[in-house]
Amino acid sequence: MNSKAEEVELTVSRLLRIGVVGAALFIAFGLILLLATGESGYPGASFPTTVAGVAAGVAGFKPYAFISLGLLLLILTPVFRVAVSILVFLKEGDRVYAGITALVLAILLISFVLGRAGH
Repeated sequence: MNSKAEEVELTVSRLLRIGVVGAALFIAFGLILLLATGESGYPGASFPTTVAGVAAGVAGFKPYAFISLGLLLLILTPVFRVAVSILVFLKEGDRVYAGITALVLAILLISFVLGRAGH
C-alpha cells in the first residue's frame, strides 16, 4: 500500500473514531437529560422516526431526540466507511472490490429504505 492510500486509511480511521465517540456523547447526553428531567420530551411511547423529527427534537432539547441522533450517527459511521472504500478501491484501480463494495452499499441503503417503508 502506498503512502497516499495509508494516509486515506488513517484519515478514515480517525473519522470513524470521531463518529463513534460523537455518537456515544449524544447518547450519553440524551440519557443524562432523560434522567435529569424524568421525561423523554415526547408524549406516551412516541419518539422521532425521521431525520427532520430528530433535528427538531434536538433543537427543542428533547432527550429521546439526542439519543436518536446518537444512534443515527452510530449507524451512519460504518456506512460512511463503505462509501469511502468504494472511492479508495476505484483510485487503486481495483474494480472488482469497488463493485463488491458498491453492492454492499446498495444493500445497506435498500435496507434503510425498506426499514422505513415497513415502519
